[in-house]
Amino acid sequence: MSKIEKKVDIGAMRHSCSHVLAQAVLRMFPEAKLAIGPTIENGFYYDFDLPRTLIPEDLVLLEKEMKNIVKQNQKFIRKEEPADKAIEFLQSVGQKYKVELVEGLKETGEAISFYENIMPNDGKAMFVDLCRGPHVDQTGQIGAFKLMKIAGAYWKGDEKNPMLQRIYGTCFETREELDEYLKQLEEAKKRDHRKLGTALGLFQFHDISPGSVFFLPKGTIIFNELLKFLRSEYRKRDYKEVITPLIYDKALWEQSGHWEHYKDNMFLLDMDGIEASLKPMNCPSHMLIYKMSPHSYRDLPLRIADFAMLHRNEVRGALGGMTRVRKFCQDDSHIFVAHEQLEQEILNCIDFAKYIYEEIFDFTYEVCLSTKPEKSMGSDEQWASAEGALEKALNKAKIPFTINAGDGAFYGPKIDFRIKDSLKREWQCATVQVDFQMPLRFELEFEGSDGKTHTPVVVHRALLGSLERFMAILIEHYAGAFPVWLAPVQVVILPVSEKFNDYANEVNKKLFDAGLRCEVDASNETLGKKIRNAEMSKVPYMIVVGEKEVADKNLTVRDYATKKQEVMDLETFLSLETLKKPY
Repeated sequence: MSKIEKKVDIGAMRHSCSHVLAQAVLRMFPEAKLAIGPTIENGFYYDFDLPRTLIPEDLVLLEKEMKNIVKQNQKFIRKEEPADKAIEFLQSVGQKYKVELVEGLKETGEAISFYENIMPNDGKAMFVDLCRGPHVDQTGQIGAFKLMKIAGAYWKGDEKNPMLQRIYGTCFETREELDEYLKQLEEAKKRDHRKLGTALGLFQFHDISPGSVFFLPKGTIIFNELLKFLRSEYRKRDYKEVITPLIYDKALWEQSGHWEHYKDNMFLLDMDGIEASLKPMNCPSHMLIYKMSPHSYRDLPLRIADFAMLHRNEVRGALGGMTRVRKFCQDDSHIFVAHEQLEQEILNCIDFAKYIYEEIFDFTYEVCLSTKPEKSMGSDEQWASAEGALEKALNKAKIPFTINAGDGAFYGPKIDFRIKDSLKREWQCATVQVDFQMPLRFELEFEGSDGKTHTPVVVHRALLGSLERFMAILIEHYAGAFPVWLAPVQVVILPVSEKFNDYANEVNKKLFDAGLRCEVDASNETLGKKIRNAEMSKVPYMIVVGEKEVADKNLTVRDYATKKQEVMDLETFLSLETLKKPY
């Protein structure tokens, strides 16, 4: 009978790799203080309190030592210890951060476990660390790994605590997988939206307003095109757009529950001597709009959409380009439905999301259904009904999904769409959430067909999510080469020399009148340089005009996407399918 190899769990492998890193660090710095070393997506990190600042060359030395430890095939042995004994041991070896962790575990009553690394032949102890686990059986089961970078991190994420040094690493089962991942990272660097956004003149940031995007003219075009597309779909799908204030008395946030649960993330200010806040989300203001007039079952579903700017007081260190900002615009909507309309409205939202991701942007995606968390509001019956409606809608739409148990919002379950970009990276964007609680908190009502008063259910729905974040995803997905309808400049006309500028301007006017965003490169550069400049700007179409084009009254059209060049007349060019907008 052939031997069946036991498959190593990749999470356990990465966790074990973080322990090997800690062992290597202690060999280099015996006085090092260990903090935490969890797994993360594609790898791991470990935080250390060290006697000096690390430099990139240290990572090379640590990697070499880690490979020696892996080669030794040390065994991982798990041991549980009473809290007091664990604290006594950790104090004796000077590991103060671990002592603090054990004191926390002691309060919760959680089991306290250590993992010890021992040599396979003589059982000599090589390293021991406080850890919940799990790990692989022995270090020799760790695959290909690489230490990636050094960063600073506050102990427990609190800026009042000591600053530690964090070492990030990545780990895969095979060298081929690691090489592919590193190759993907290199490609991601080229596509970084912060780099491309600056190079293409789309946006900038400034320290005068951290976490807020300065949209330049070209970036504003993309932003507005996304809004035009959404508004065209809203018209087809019977959404009512509203414009709401940005500043509200704290009484609103107290009623919604945000003052109690979200205050630290809000920008607070004084308004007429009363505490107030910039709004971090739209839902409470939409509850107010609903309540401003009476409603009957005939008014439902009522779909309210809002593009008002939102402000969230994110920690400055967490800000990251356009993917994590303080000021943003969200394409969210709040849909007020009767209970019997809930399933169909969820189905409508799913259909809307599918249309955007599949037909407009050609994204693949995965869907998960997040269910009732431990801390939640509402009855079990309400949760069962909401979860059932979401599940039935997904099944009717024939969308495969996974269950993310216990990860729903405190007020209701939700569906999340995780799109995959051209580099196969996942981004959580669209969400459809069912809310029984806020309508109750705001005492919302409608008159039913039975003449009685009922409480509506609210569906919270965002498809692109933050437009700033979605733009960042698009920039990286397309590497800055947008579909023609989104491109800030769709056509650039390149006269071969100055004497053809008149014809170039004539063509430009006709394209402009046809609704295209176009310009003429009338610089004194050579044609080759003009083409290279247009390529660098990722303009979808270049039109070259010279003596032959003027004589024949036609155009030489160069397609950025296909690199093909074709001669055609103006009418043929304007009829190209790629020039059509999705709205």
